[in-house]
Amino acid sequence: MKTRAITGFFFVAVMLASVLLGAYAFTLFFLILSILSVEEFYRLVTTEEVKPQKRWGLALTTSIYLPVCLYFFKGEPLQYLLICVPLSLMIIVAELYRNKPNPFHNIAYTLFGIIFAAVPFCFFYGLAFLDGEYSSHYPLAFLILLWSSDTGAYLAGSTLGKHKLFERHSPKKTWEGFAGGLVSSLAAAVILGIYFHELPLIHWLAVSVIIVVAGTLGDLSESMLKRSLSAKDSGSLLPGHGGLLDRFDGLLLAAPLVFVYLQLISIL
Repeated sequence: MKTRAITGFFFVAVMLASVLLGAYAFTLFFLILSILSVEEFYRLVTTEEVKPQKRWGLALTTSIYLPVCLYFFKGEPLQYLLICVPLSLMIIVAELYRNKPNPFHNIAYTLFGIIFAAVPFCFFYGLAFLDGEYSSHYPLAFLILLWSSDTGAYLAGSTLGKHKLFERHSPKKTWEGFAGGLVSSLAAAVILGIYFHELPLIHWLAVSVIIVVAGTLGDLSESMLKRSLSAKDSGSLLPGHGGLLDRFDGLLLAAPLVFVYLQLISIL
């Protein structure tokens, strides 16, 4: 428990520092995080029958993340993303020469690892530039709402939880925990509405609901992945907490949806 608490403290401190230290620190941190998360996914799914292409996969991850950064940070055209096309094709071509069992499984896991473990961070990165220049408010608010949801869900679930939410994939999750997470996240949204004036309160509340629902589904999806592979944790990088995917599972589905929602309300 002590190890878990210490790791959690430093994890939160590093996350807050990455957001508050400015655009360059934010960019570098999430580039590294994207690469490490994809690499962790590849290690998780690697078996005697499945061998994802780590080098090409990490190259493709970088070729997606950097053009997105240039677009949001420097206003560069998104045409730089076109480099993803030959790199994606190279993953298919390279498999012809690997002589591994189940080549299309290898291709599928290589590409899905990027979609699952890296692309969501691109959307999260974009939250910082929604107003045309770097602002810590949107990503910071996202993290506060997500952590509030996790904390409320844990407290309510451990004390009141009786009705299973999705026992097949996560036996410990309960509807009471989900409700507790929703209430605590909505309360955090009300406080954000007082201090962060980028959005009216109604939209902060909507963002909170999106994060709670999508974050829960992301958590369940990551649990489904681990159960299908008979793995307890996605990795061991964070002592007491597991791997990066264990810590960011709530972000994986929530960040793209929050980004889309905020984009839509800005043009409506």
